[in-house]
Amino acid sequence: MVIFQLLPAVVVRGLEQFVQWRYGPMGLLCFLLLVAGFRLRNGTTLALGAVVFMMLMAQA
Repeated sequence: MVIFQLLPAVVVRGLEQFVQWRYGPMGLLCFLLLVAGFRLRNGTTLALGAVVFMMLMAQA
């Protein structure tokens, strides 16, 4: 049972580290906004994360 609770946390933490390494602090902010918006079911936060993501992609 503990493995099923621990595995998603490890995957999210690994993805978070990859995003921060690849896109820097703004990538981390984007990732956190997207995750928070999805978990809280908050459309505004989710949209803000998507906008930050699109700005990062346009910059590259």
